[in-house]
Amino acid sequence: MTFLYKANTERGAEWARFFAARAPELPFRLWPDVGEPKDVRYLAAWMPPEDVGTAFPNLELIFSVGAGADQFDLSKLPPHIPLIRMMEPGIAESMVEYVTMAVLALHRNLVNYIAQQREQSWHEIRITPAAKRRVGVMGLGMLGQAVLDRLTSFGFPLAGWSRSPRTIDGVDCYAGADALPDFLAHTDILICLLPLTEETRGILNQALFARLPRGASLVNVGRGGHLVEADLLAALSQGMLSAAVLDVAEREPLPADHPFWNHPRILLTPHIASMTSPAAAVDYVLDTIARHHRGEALPGRVDRDRGY
Repeated sequence: MTFLYKANTERGAEWARFFAARAPELPFRLWPDVGEPKDVRYLAAWMPPEDVGTAFPNLELIFSVGAGADQFDLSKLPPHIPLIRMMEPGIAESMVEYVTMAVLALHRNLVNYIAQQREQSWHEIRITPAAKRRVGVMGLGMLGQAVLDRLTSFGFPLAGWSRSPRTIDGVDCYAGADALPDFLAHTDILICLLPLTEETRGILNQALFARLPRGASLVNVGRGGHLVEADLLAALSQGMLSAAVLDVAEREPLPADHPFWNHPRILLTPHIASMTSPAAAVDYVLDTIARHHRGEALPGRVDRDRGY
């Protein structure tokens, strides 16, 4: 019985140390040293190997090393093997920190002031009270709800949108495609935390931007595939949007000639909004394996019909 890790090798070495301390009875291997393939029962990966079911005929669980699972082609995974999203607590906390930083940067006009510094321009911008800055979150899963909970303390009017109805204290909740225009019309800072599915790919597009109040801003911490990049550039140049904070891109890393690198209205970070803690991840994985052995429900199990 073997646990196989196939992702960042530096973090994998940390996983190996924690496995040795917390589950010494469970052999741990780092890709590509798979040992005997028939012994592999558990796989943690960012991208799984090709023909994973054939390569590892006794595989019982597959873990995504990230909070999302859209990088997996579900059609190529054996249907009887559960795919588990990473749900260790540190993922939510780091995401909350990042989104709070981004919202406050947009709220307090940091993008403007960075541009002014480059131009050696000393110009005050009147402060808008938080009570008049409406913040909306698309995606009301674990991360979306954690973000909204933290933003409550700043006094922003908060709204959330999801595919299915939700009720969250202190948050105006909208659900379904028919409610999306009304949600957008009441959002000054839009945060995308949606899972990436066929339905949400390209959702951040010209038509959506046109429904936001003119001069609204965007935070995308979902996936690069949510955003139509050309539409964002057009919306910024036309004043439809005033600024964007982006942690993800369609192609990562961005090519050297990509316009996002030097755009004065875009703050760009290299997909670092949320990171898995190896120690907490190993605890989560071992707990999930124990639940699996006991025949219990598995937290983070991907619904293959929904894709998340």
